Amino acid sequence: MQKIISVSTTKRESLYDITQKIKNFVDESGIKTGILNVYVRGATAAIMIQENWDQSVQEDVVDLLRKIIPAGVWKHDRQDGNGDAHLKAGIIGPSQTIPIIDGKLGLSTWQNVFLCEFDGPRKSREIVLTLISE
Repeated sequence: MQKIISVSTTKRESLYDITQKIKNFVDESGIKTGILNVYVRGATAAIMIQENWDQSVQEDVVDLLRKIIPAGVWKHDRQDGNGDAHLKAGIIGPSQTIPIIDGKLGLSTWQNVFLCEFDGPRKSREIVLTLISE
């Protein structure tokens, strides 16, 4: 089973919690046991599982990546000025796989799923949800 969801982004770099959209898809599927792959299309965005209890964790992720991968110093910047976005997305990765247990996402209390935008704002980021059952 597969679905594509779209998320619009408002900042150049930010994390967007997409957990509820994913939960809705799993609930609608009726699948009780399996795995879910969450994959973002595009070379300057990523998918991350992280805490969402308070905004500071998300801000810390962006701040850390800005420190270790600064903007404006990469060869690709001569092309279109987003070399850092490609590197950040490559390090985090375009997908995460989550177990489905008793019809629910197998995340802990503190885990949420985030779209990581590194080259926004974007009108639409497409995220492919692929659910595989037993």
